[in-house]
Amino acid sequence: MWKAANIKEWAIAALIRAVKTFFQTFAGFIAVGAAVNEVPWLQALSVSGVAAVLSIVTSLAGLPEVEKKPPADGEANG
Repeated sequence: MWKAANIKEWAIAALIRAVKTFFQTFAGFIAVGAAVNEVPWLQALSVSGVAAVLSIVTSLAGLPEVEKKPPADGEANG
């Protein structure tokens, strides 16, 4: 069963992953040598935002950063 501490740990890990995904996607839109006025800023923000949302959705399946810890003595498995 998920506890508040586990949910908080997952949320932090998922948020970090989503922020990294956002900026990696955003950086992909900025071509080397492109002038500032040549970058499609709105499109870059839009696609990067969608990538961040998809990162959160993908994180629902599980995050390797958040290990499943064995239950402490006295806790029931379940």
